[in-house]
Amino acid sequence: MSATTTHTTPPPTTDVEPVLDIDGMLRDIEQYLAARTRTTAHPLVTKTTQQLIAEALGAPAPAADPERVLPGRLLRLLPDWVLTVSAVRHRHGGTRTVTVTEHLELTALVIERYGWTQNKHRSRSGRVCILGAQAVLFRLGIGDESTVDRAGLRLQAVLRARGCTLAYHRWNDMPDRTAGEVTALVRTAARTKITS
Repeated sequence: MSATTTHTTPPPTTDVEPVLDIDGMLRDIEQYLAARTRTTAHPLVTKTTQQLIAEALGAPAPAADPERVLPGRLLRLLPDWVLTVSAVRHRHGGTRTVTVTEHLELTALVIERYGWTQNKHRSRSGRVCILGAQAVLFRLGIGDESTVDRAGLRLQAVLRARGCTLAYHRWNDMPDRTAGEVTALVRTAARTKITS
């Protein structure tokens, strides 16, 4: 007597890449920055020192920040460098000054929003490493080269304090690294102050 056994082969698994949502990411960035209101030395003073000096000297008031127009579907599909084109950057709010802490918090947000990758700045689907997330922010006009450089120094300081001598972008690419470890490092660096 013979028994017939049938084997069913499961369908191959496919990694589903997340759909880039630059609109949502920019909305999250704006919400984050809006929640971080800068305070003055006295609660009744609502203007910065620079604004008070400009007002006292009779300088014209700066124009209100234009409302950011979020990148549409086409910009989600094009490479990040397209965001550096002056017409695109201007349409999406121009340059915005942020602190190193804000830059690092937003870097973690971009990694969470886009997804995380290794061994390249950005995957075809938009997943980013630490450097790729920093590049997205820089190309959107959020921060400048100095901000990115100082953020890198903070990331290195945190790794050095942990006894790691690798550059942070190399640390990101280590085979045993996880997305959780990467965002934790970036957030720790955001809370870390270094002295020059």
